[in-house]
Amino acid sequence: MNRTIYTVIFYLASPLIWFYFIWRAIKAPEYREGFLQRLGVLSKVEQRGIIVHCASVGETRAAIPLIKQLIADYPQLPITITNTTPTGKKVIEEVFGQKAFCQEVSGKSVGEKQASGKRADETQIQQVYLPIDWPGSCQRFIQSLRPRLVILMETELWPNLLHQLKRKEVPVLLANARLSKKSMKKYSKHPALTKTLFDNVSLVAAQYKSDVNNFLALGVEEKKVKQIGSIKFDLQVPAELKQRQKQLKELWAERRPVWVAASIHPGEFEQILETHRKLLAKMPDLLLIGIPRHPEKFADFKNACENSGLNFISRSEARQPDNNTQIVVGDTMGEMMLFCGIADIVFVGGSLIERGGQNPLEAIACGAPVMIGHSYYNFADVCQILDEQGVLISCKNAAELEHNIHQLLNHPERLIDLSAKAAQIMAANRGCVDRLSSLSRELLNLH
Repeated sequence: MNRTIYTVIFYLASPLIWFYFIWRAIKAPEYREGFLQRLGVLSKVEQRGIIVHCASVGETRAAIPLIKQLIADYPQLPITITNTTPTGKKVIEEVFGQKAFCQEVSGKSVGEKQASGKRADETQIQQVYLPIDWPGSCQRFIQSLRPRLVILMETELWPNLLHQLKRKEVPVLLANARLSKKSMKKYSKHPALTKTLFDNVSLVAAQYKSDVNNFLALGVEEKKVKQIGSIKFDLQVPAELKQRQKQLKELWAERRPVWVAASIHPGEFEQILETHRKLLAKMPDLLLIGIPRHPEKFADFKNACENSGLNFISRSEARQPDNNTQIVVGDTMGEMMLFCGIADIVFVGGSLIERGGQNPLEAIACGAPVMIGHSYYNFADVCQILDEQGVLISCKNAAELEHNIHQLLNHPERLIDLSAKAAQIMAANRGCVDRLSSLSRELLNLH
């Protein structure tokens, strides 16, 4: 399949695409926002800057250190952050505030605003939704922003968008790029389209050697691929968040042990709750904070808690857990690191079932000992680093998870040791943001 065939198929799928967005808008009202932006129609946006595309929450959080570095490196340029989901947009709002939204931008240039007395960082950030990958939508999007550089986080590749950027001679950096064996097989099924995709990318900043090898195996030119490590090792807990973690620990966990089940999926809900039930028989004051991976599954997890017969409250209700509370359902957005900061142990979800696991580095950044199930192929390189340093505890099944949590909570000196090692590992592997900054500068200087 080539790009032309892909585009025809994409046009034929238009009714399904519209149905998807209508369905999401019914299920989640925030999807009603930015409708015209998804067609590439933008207003009041700054031009001739840098676009950083982060599909959803994980990519957006990972990109925050890079975005802040770009602001420092290029105070004269607008930074446009694009997302595909409202949850990604919400992360930007939390970090940068309402100043990040294009409807708030007056349309003046950055220089004009600085002359009017406003700080550059108040006018430099703008957020929009990435357009649907129809040629017309992509053309309007690029014409509105006229970017100098586009940075795509991880492996977010859209054929028509990349084609239009190539036509306009806009350099594209694929940052923090990952390519698993599973993804490589999918790309290999469409060699013509895959070749076109990567021909339109200027540089691939891959995380690990395995990613580099997989990109090269797909036929990406060797001179285009650089190994730079994972940007998520550059994650740092802001002072304000540390203060909130301290306050929450005093309220919830000063006198009781806490474990967090982070980013859990359906298929794990019952396993986690049964594990907690067995732990409560040995440690009656133990508190579980359960956080589903996807907001649309919050209700399902609450139903599972209800069916378990365990006492639970929802974080969204703004209630404090009392001595009878056995579970807090983390049904709010953007508080994962807050909860990890009060945990004695964090279990990383998507790993007790065949989903390949979620990234353990947010928990590690908070100094929490981390446990993971048997399925973690999505983050195999990160997990290998953590395992080699002795800070990742693997569990073949829920029974092992229960045993390991019980053992670790009964040895507080081991918890302290693991927390110290976590901080050392994060410090030793930092530097990806600096390397991405250098690559960005190279591409800007070439164009």
